[in-house]
Amino acid sequence: MASCATALQAQSLMHQFPREFLDWSFDDLEKLKDQVVGYATDPSVPAVEQLEACLTGCNLVLIPAGMPRKPGMTRDDLFNVNAGIAKGVVEACAKFCPDAVVGLIVNPVNSIVPAMAELYKKKGLDPLKIVGVTTLDIVRANKFVAEITGKSPKDIEVPVIGGHAGVTIMPVFSQDPISATISADKIPALDKRTQDGGTEVVEAKAGKGSATLSMAYSGARFGNKVLAGLAGTPTDECAYVASSVTELPYFSSKVTFGKTGVEKIHDIGTLNSYEQGRLKEAMDQLKTEIDKGLDYAKSNC
Repeated sequence: MASCATALQAQSLMHQFPREFLDWSFDDLEKLKDQVVGYATDPSVPAVEQLEACLTGCNLVLIPAGMPRKPGMTRDDLFNVNAGIAKGVVEACAKFCPDAVVGLIVNPVNSIVPAMAELYKKKGLDPLKIVGVTTLDIVRANKFVAEITGKSPKDIEVPVIGGHAGVTIMPVFSQDPISATISADKIPALDKRTQDGGTEVVEAKAGKGSATLSMAYSGARFGNKVLAGLAGTPTDECAYVASSVTELPYFSSKVTFGKTGVEKIHDIGTLNSYEQGRLKEAMDQLKTEIDKGLDYAKSNC
């Protein structure tokens, strides 16, 4: 569920999914027309009044909706607009597909996910159905490590914990065998580039868009992992969820997706001294952003 351009980019990458998850092919346009249905909504009408046909029976809902960042726009600016957009769609999910995994790609994820998870709690639903998609940070970390080491990104899997904005994005390079070979003096710059990957794209596009294509790829990868789990093959991916692995109520770490969605939330593992310092920095900032979401939920959900 998204604006047209973002939705088409994500849809164009869904051919990566295993065949058992899909019953259409871009090589068969007649069949495609029968299987893929677009639902246009009127922003002046509540989403819950328009999305019954779209959402009924869904097992996975990906929501790359909301306003993209523009130059000079902070994630706080985004929150004021995008929280309302997310709330409308999530309320519809709660009504028409309450057992579906809801993957939120709505910035600022660090605040939106807590707000929407609290909405689910208030409705008596499982807050772990609300999942913040942080896969893009993993994809970027893997790519940047590949550039430095000369290895293939397919052979690299850097866990990225914390959150999904700025210093809350914490790649744990020491836990991947390939990235662990990078000299310690290069890690801070690599860490910073991973944090600022989105800003780099926004600036390169000079205000005409954000990292929509890489986000579409990441959404496709995330969806693949969730669907594999739902189909009976437990699959791991870092994601931002209600969590008790730290003192914060929401945190991104490796989770296992199974037949019911999030089935296990893994500990963050062993960190080196640099990463231990970064964890404190990430958590201090993340707490503020979580609180913003919780405050919104108290007043609006």
